[in-house]
Amino acid sequence: MFSRIGAAAFKKDLTNIKKLCDFLIDPHKKFKTIHIAGTNGKGSVSHMLAAILQTAGYKTALYTSPHLRDFRERIKINGKMVNEEFVIHFTQRIRPVIEEIEPSFFEITVAMAFELFAEEKVDIAIIETGLGGRFDSTNIIIPELSVITNIGWDHMNILGDSLEKIAFEKAGIIKKEIPVVVGETLAETEKIFMQVAKQNNSDLSNASEKRQAINWFWQKHELIVEIAQEHKTDHELYHLDLPGIYQTKNLITVLEVCSQLQQKGWAIEEEHIKNGLQQTKKMTGLHGRWEVIHQHPLIVLDVAHNVDGIKMLMEQVEVTDHDHLHIVLGIVKDKEPEKILALLPKLANYYFTQTNIPRALNAETLKDKAMNFNLDGEIYYDVNAAIRAAKAKALKDDLILICGSIFLVGEVKI
Repeated sequence: MFSRIGAAAFKKDLTNIKKLCDFLIDPHKKFKTIHIAGTNGKGSVSHMLAAILQTAGYKTALYTSPHLRDFRERIKINGKMVNEEFVIHFTQRIRPVIEEIEPSFFEITVAMAFELFAEEKVDIAIIETGLGGRFDSTNIIIPELSVITNIGWDHMNILGDSLEKIAFEKAGIIKKEIPVVVGETLAETEKIFMQVAKQNNSDLSNASEKRQAINWFWQKHELIVEIAQEHKTDHELYHLDLPGIYQTKNLITVLEVCSQLQQKGWAIEEEHIKNGLQQTKKMTGLHGRWEVIHQHPLIVLDVAHNVDGIKMLMEQVEVTDHDHLHIVLGIVKDKEPEKILALLPKLANYYFTQTNIPRALNAETLKDKAMNFNLDGEIYYDVNAAIRAAKAKALKDDLILICGSIFLVGEVKI
């Protein structure tokens, strides 16, 4: 199970998923898909698109990873998690193949999702890669559209030690003559995407060249974004129930994906887009993206866990009204803790903790590393104990932020 043991569970090979799908008689060929890869933002983009397609009346499936609290969060149709009976029945049914080929946890889960989506005859499934793209188990689908949100530093021990190498792995989801939307590009990554798209004769669309977020503000727990589009004089306002300012970038990607789908004949109207974006959390059950769980003091959960994610999170903290900052922090070992710690403010109270998985960086080690960056705080061996301590210390106009790991957020008892 990748989420528990890390790189050792990742296989640079699609053999097992192909064998599983052979056994199941190719369920992945029985429904239409959108394939989404990227370092950050792919979860938000996936859920926004699911909400929009649901609003447009399509029976919409969603495959994402990892989960926060319940394994079944990974596999949803119209916002409802797969039922337990299906999980049990499916696992029993493929047990002979499991014993024969010993697939990973992720490979079994992908096959399970494909089988459910085929059985339920969904109109479209939004499929998020787990890691990378080229050798990701999801990469046996031929989608309507491929989407790459962005490229940043994450999983370098598996994907490569340069942005070009990471981009090449993500670009592995680009298929012959299937259009691809890229959310954000860098000088190092743009040439990789253009090269792979050209080799596959795939139309490449850079979302950030088509639209810009020219203004944003908060109102009644919503992020309201003003979007300018090329060749259009009128601007559009979009209300998002995902209030993190980093969602402005994800929104631009989502709008370009919708435009591409419209060109392919999908019946998506502007009102579907606006209504879907305004109720993404409600329709899809997305959590952990600048999620406010308490007021006075303001307590926020965020799954940011790599350098780019933490950078954007700190920008959000800067524009959020608060007196004093309290950070409950837990990191996994393979996330370059020193680079993350270097981005965190010194004028904050820290509550160093750890998740209940083997990949977790020990809280004492985290505190020792943090001291090198003049970050001061206490050690707690459970995230909820750390939150209780922060609440006891915080005043009503303070901000308590819980971040550093998806698994940490998953252990918070709301």
